[in-house]
Amino acid sequence: MTGPLHPLKNRLLASLPPEDFGYIAAQLSHQDLEKGKLLYDPGDPIDTVYFPHDCVISLMTLMENGAAIESATIGREGGLGLMAAISSRQSLSRAIVQAPGGVSRISASALREGVERSPVLRDLIERHNDALFGHAIQSVACNALHAVEARFCRWLLGFRDRIDVDTISLTQEFLADMLGVQRTTVTAVAGALQAKGLIRYRRGVVDILDRPGLEAIACECYGAVRKGYERLLPEPFGS
Repeated sequence: MTGPLHPLKNRLLASLPPEDFGYIAAQLSHQDLEKGKLLYDPGDPIDTVYFPHDCVISLMTLMENGAAIESATIGREGGLGLMAAISSRQSLSRAIVQAPGGVSRISASALREGVERSPVLRDLIERHNDALFGHAIQSVACNALHAVEARFCRWLLGFRDRIDVDTISLTQEFLADMLGVQRTTVTAVAGALQAKGLIRYRRGVVDILDRPGLEAIACECYGAVRKGYERLLPEPFGS
C-alpha cells in the first residue's frame, strides 16, 4: 500500500535541511512492507530506493548451493539502493525484509535528480554508502573469526537498535540464515543465553532480558559497526 509520507523516523532523511529535503519530498511515497518480502535479488536493476522508518532489511550474500548469510542490515539509519542515487546500478545481494514496517520509497532516477541539485544530499548518501561498506567488511571478518554466541549477541543488539523493542519475532530458520549456521546451532546458542538469564527464547520469539549482559558477550564488531555509522552519519541510532 502507498499513502501519505510518514513522520520522518528515518534518520538519514530527517537529517536533511528543509531545502535539500524539498528536492525529493514530493517524489517520496509511503509503503508498508511485510516480513519476508523480497525487494531485490543479485543482478536486479535498482530502480527503487527504500528509506526504512521502523522496518529492518537484510542484505544476504548467496552461494551457488543455496546457502546464504547476512552481510549487512539496513534500518532507520539509512536506505536500501542508495548507490543507485549516484549512477545506475544492479543489486549485488538479496535484500529481504526481516522486520515488517513502513518505508519511504522513491524511484532511483528521481533521487539522482535530487542529488544533482543538492550537494548536501549527495554528500549524505556518499557517507551512508561508506558506512554500509564498512558494515559489510566488518561482517566478513566477524563471520570468519568470532564464535557463534558472540555473533548471535551482536546480531540481536543491532536489530534491537533499529526497532526499539525488546521482543523480537524471529524463526530458527531466519536466524540460521542470518548467522550462516544450522538451525540446531541456533537452538543450542539461544538455550545457553536463556540459561544465563540474558534472553527468553520461545518458538519464533526472542525477548531481550539483559542488554548489558548481551553487550558483554557480543564481539567487538557490534561496537565497531555502530561507531562507523555514528562517525559518518548524524545521529544514526537512538530512541
